[in-house]
Amino acid sequence: MCGLLTEEAPQEAPDTHESEISYTPMRQALTDGPLRQRHAVDMTYPRNQLVPPGSTGIYHCVSRCVRRAFLCGKDRYSGQSFEHRRQWVEDRMQQLADVFAVSLWAYAVMSNHLHVVVQVLPDVAAQWTDEEVAERWIRLFPKAEQEAKLRVQALIANPERLVLLRSRLSDLSWFMRCLSEPIARRANAEDHCKGRFWEGRFKCQALLDESAVLAAMAYVDLNPVRAALCETLEDSAHTSARRRLVQHKTEAATGEVIAPIAGVGGQCVVGITAIDYLQLLDWTGRQVHPNKRGTLTGPPPRVLQCLGHDAAQWPRQVLAVGSDFHRAVGAAENLIAKAAAMGQCWLHGIGAARRLLRASR
Repeated sequence: MCGLLTEEAPQEAPDTHESEISYTPMRQALTDGPLRQRHAVDMTYPRNQLVPPGSTGIYHCVSRCVRRAFLCGKDRYSGQSFEHRRQWVEDRMQQLADVFAVSLWAYAVMSNHLHVVVQVLPDVAAQWTDEEVAERWIRLFPKAEQEAKLRVQALIANPERLVLLRSRLSDLSWFMRCLSEPIARRANAEDHCKGRFWEGRFKCQALLDESAVLAAMAYVDLNPVRAALCETLEDSAHTSARRRLVQHKTEAATGEVIAPIAGVGGQCVVGITAIDYLQLLDWTGRQVHPNKRGTLTGPPPRVLQCLGHDAAQWPRQVLAVGSDFHRAVGAAENLIAKAAAMGQCWLHGIGAARRLLRASR
């Protein structure tokens, strides 16, 4: 599957805002007033303004199939099942996490789109030896007709090329491209068709603080629950939540801070344990399930109080990731600082961040 890619630069295309028609009942139950409003997509501008090259950052990315075609699941019109493709995506994400300088924090493979929360780590790539950079690149783009050792030696002998490859191996656009393109080619081959598979370029949100990262992770992991595809985390197949549950059952609980689900370890972006996160996720899912509107089942987890979040407001904060923020997610002051760094006076979501803060007081 890796060999289907070419080594040309990613193509620029306008972002598209994620449609969430499936989640309308849940959103009506938990939002009111300004939080229910839908906003127009901001004017497009270069992605490198949002994702500065060579800088560490955490991002929530969404890729949606063109014309809402089925990536996975069962097409109720034709009766054809594409469920097996979910595993394609999970396997590919694991492969890329082992090659790129990234940490994968959350993902959800849905029927016609996928979510991923990923941290890019250029500082990690900078510490790799030239040989390691070359070896990782040829793992990403293997060529059956050429011997791997000879390709490594040729790359090492080309310092300018290595500088470029090192930067690509910690680049968000290259990560998403290497995730999406092989899936598109494989799906088109299976469907005996040609043409575009993904709806424009992936949507991207910068996560500016710990609360934003935690809310985005919960938003992604609860996608199947919000869409009423399942009622428990155990049933939410092909999500990082399900994978964390499996790990928790097979590994002894250590009380250590939650780790990435794949990729570079040793990163700390949310100061809670994996057990605390799963408990928070389970409780949050009970609040946002469309068939359980306004129903509280038991006290909120203690980690909410430890993090300074209001239990009544937390579900709204999770939902706001998909509806009330656009280019970036975070506290109002962090959004203002991000806007200034991008040369702008304002970013979509500042008002929502302020309303969420007032409501939690």
